[in-house]
Amino acid sequence: MKYRITNLTAPVELPETELPQRVTAKLGIPHEEIVSWQILRKSLDARQRHSLKFVYSLAVEVSDDTHLASGNSIQVQSYQPAEFHDPGPGAIPPGERPVVVGSGPAGLLAGYYLALKGYRPLILERGQPVKDRVPAIRAFDRGGEHDEENNYLFGEGGAGCFSDGKLTCRVTGPDVDWVLRSFVDCGGRESLVYEHRPHLGSNKLPMICRNYRRRIEALGGEYQFGCRMEGLEISDGRVTGVLTSSGRIATSVCILAIGHSARDTYQMLHDSGIPMQAKSFQMGLRIEHPQDVINRHKYGKPEYLEQLGAADYSLVAKGTNDLFTFCMCAGGIVIPSISEGHMFCSNGMSNSRHDTPYANSGLVVTLPAEQFGSNHPLAGVEIQRKYEAAAFALSNSQYYAPIQRANDFLKGRAPDRGAVIESSYQRGTMPADLSEVLPPVICRAIRAGLPVMDQKWKGKYLPEAVLVGPEMRGSSPVRIPRDRESMQVAGIEGLYPVGEGAGFAGGIVTAAVDGLRAARKVVEVFASIS
Repeated sequence: MKYRITNLTAPVELPETELPQRVTAKLGIPHEEIVSWQILRKSLDARQRHSLKFVYSLAVEVSDDTHLASGNSIQVQSYQPAEFHDPGPGAIPPGERPVVVGSGPAGLLAGYYLALKGYRPLILERGQPVKDRVPAIRAFDRGGEHDEENNYLFGEGGAGCFSDGKLTCRVTGPDVDWVLRSFVDCGGRESLVYEHRPHLGSNKLPMICRNYRRRIEALGGEYQFGCRMEGLEISDGRVTGVLTSSGRIATSVCILAIGHSARDTYQMLHDSGIPMQAKSFQMGLRIEHPQDVINRHKYGKPEYLEQLGAADYSLVAKGTNDLFTFCMCAGGIVIPSISEGHMFCSNGMSNSRHDTPYANSGLVVTLPAEQFGSNHPLAGVEIQRKYEAAAFALSNSQYYAPIQRANDFLKGRAPDRGAVIESSYQRGTMPADLSEVLPPVICRAIRAGLPVMDQKWKGKYLPEAVLVGPEMRGSSPVRIPRDRESMQVAGIEGLYPVGEGAGFAGGIVTAAVDGLRAARKVVEVFASIS
């Protein structure tokens, strides 16, 4: 019989192969009684920096459970994993193949599931495949022109392909497990399925996106790159086609996975009468430190760095408007997050090795929709544009990153335009007053929250910190409402808005799960094609 063993702690130095012995020692049973075991969950307990521990949940099968009971701080429960819902095909003939608009995490997993089930999806991507996307991004980082169709946000894999590769997700269950397993099957390491904060790395994501594509194509699916959606064809309350820069594509199923930065597509959908709502989103800056500062604060022993790699952190400062860090990139770099020309926005990423001397993190505040000053569904988009344009102007119109020392920002002290402030941002930086790239309410929240964060670190958080900004692509300012059960837009059969672009996700895994669930709804209704 299988049991779930929870709250099993072990020093970080202990090899995982020795976990069964630790279980038997804790439970007081012979080692021979363990038939099989697997790690279900692994997280780091860093509360005692001189004695770091991993906390595990295990699934253990034993031959004799007579004396098995909770004790010595660990819990024992019978274990029966929830089954993944994998329906058979529906009865309605699909006609043409389903179309997936966008190849980011939501579109990618929707297309992958449909391909596995025999639906031969057609995936439309306005950008280019990763083999052409990577050199274009490198050319921009060296000072080249910005390509509005092929950049850090648009192209195979979407924004998720170059957004650090964190697979952290607050939800759990068989759908999440299925998505994580698919990442492993397409090139990720095995431990992704149980780590508390799994991280693929920005260097690994392009290869993994390519592997998904090869599997989809081998199953009869197809990609069309350089193909931008320009309209929807709807007749009698049903989707009948997608209008693109490459022509009309007939279909009765459109999974809309456009991502959070396709502003021209938002405008087109709004002009076409697709229901949309403004929603709260995050705005702020990125905060950057020498990685050594983070390591010294988190690790009480030098050997922890070799065992665990570059340290990360997460901080929250409660207030009238909470300030919090997110997407912390240990050993990473600050990158541009730009979809439109003559604008600037920042993001962060790190390779799987976490091997740069810099650490950066988003430092953001939620801007409620009621503070937009307009009831227009795209009011949040216009706020983003306003401050991104201001940041571009401060960058000397060169896509340099506006930068300021954290303590200068707190004191309202504008930096000398000729000052040299170190940063990982590759294209170049420009000292600037960052209060000019954020609404006053966000500036006030950052100035109130940063000293609180510094106090939590006993004065070690701010002295060497620099700020880069703005950061405002962590979530979409728009939601495309849909029916909770069918996942379709009310009154429009066959239109499935999903992922971050539809306002229903906030990261790679949540977007991927949302795309998977929409694809499953398609399978439940329509017969397969192959």
